Amino acid sequence: MSDSTRPTGWLVVLGSTVGLIVGNGPILLFTFGIFLLPVAQETGWQRGTMSLGVATALTIAGLATPLVGRFIDKWGLRRVTLVSITLFAASVAAIALTSASVTMFVLAYAVAGLFSSGQAPLPYAKAVSLWFDRRRGLALGIAMAGVGIGTAVMPQVVSVLLKALSWREAYIALAAITWIVAFPAVALLVKEPSVSQGSNNTGLATLATGDKVSEALRSRNFWLMAVAVLLAVMAVNGAIAHLVALLTDRGMAASVAGKLLIGVGLSTIMGRLISGYLLDHIFAPYLAAGIFLVPVVGMLALLSGTASPVFGLLAGICFGFSLGAEVDIVGFLVGRYFGLRRYGEIYGYIFAIFTVGSGVGPYLMGLSFDRTHSYMPALVGFACMLLIASIFFSRLGPYRYVSNQFVGPPAGMAEPTVVHRSPRRGIRLQSLW
Repeated sequence: MSDSTRPTGWLVVLGSTVGLIVGNGPILLFTFGIFLLPVAQETGWQRGTMSLGVATALTIAGLATPLVGRFIDKWGLRRVTLVSITLFAASVAAIALTSASVTMFVLAYAVAGLFSSGQAPLPYAKAVSLWFDRRRGLALGIAMAGVGIGTAVMPQVVSVLLKALSWREAYIALAAITWIVAFPAVALLVKEPSVSQGSNNTGLATLATGDKVSEALRSRNFWLMAVAVLLAVMAVNGAIAHLVALLTDRGMAASVAGKLLIGVGLSTIMGRLISGYLLDHIFAPYLAAGIFLVPVVGMLALLSGTASPVFGLLAGICFGFSLGAEVDIVGFLVGRYFGLRRYGEIYGYIFAIFTVGSGVGPYLMGLSFDRTHSYMPALVGFACMLLIASIFFSRLGPYRYVSNQFVGPPAGMAEPTVVHRSPRRGIRLQSLW
């Protein structure tokens, strides 16, 4: 049975999609812009200072991600993810206990960021990569579309909550929603292939191949990928986090600006699905290089200085499309360049950098506003970062873990033979099943 038709694999994709709707990005980062003004108005805190909470949370989440990856490789993704979901939900609820001190607000976000590292794309990307090879790009794209759905839906949910509840009560409700959505999805649907499922399937022997963590960290490709990811996510996530505030400052109604995030979320979904499909057909570094030029158009739209909903929507769509492709591309590239043997930990290091960038970007955007009363300097810098990221992605070499066919290991050999052909695209593996 091919990996495109095996029911269990697609159930894992479904569970991953649902779980990521309330992943750390939609819950911590993309609802922050909705909470920003109500909390600031009540407390009098500066936006840059409040944004430090998100930056701290995502930085800590990033630093913890490699450790989570190691735990997943050792103890299994379901066990680690279920515990993480519960602790993450509890920590989001704890933000409601923030006192009048902005320091406590930042610390509360920091704790939520720590526990969010296990309710992030890492475990879901590993689960999907274990079940799929020939259609891995498409499967990852569908699964990671959950982040896009969350980006579109969760800010609207928070907007509704804030109309009926105080911002403290809204955080508690958001935490409850997180647990109710994610925990059953992972418990019932997301799992790794068992030994019995792979015993009659030589394709699963590819799980034995891959670089050691130390080998990956010493490679040129790892650092090209890491720097490109860092620059791209700082730019895209920094712009998205302050998009509502930027447009509101220019005179757009807050309700209209908030609804533009729906466009961000929908374009994120499309970015994930389109990039996921294309990853199976186009050399991934070149695809990444092109996709990360798209948000430059969004930066230029915002630099025009207009408060037009059309320009705001254009910017949001450009940012969302690129954001949607980011996680797909990272998950795909890690598997193709470093293999699956230590996928969790190696992906964890890349995603740690991704997460840190996701937090630093909003902080730089807020700092730009606090220092200059304008977001323009940050937008110019972000456009330059995207150009550099695109160049770095294009410099990655040929795939290392891809073959024209799978050659089963002879007796006594633990690993399969991997056959390389194309210096650019490589060749897709034969069906996993």
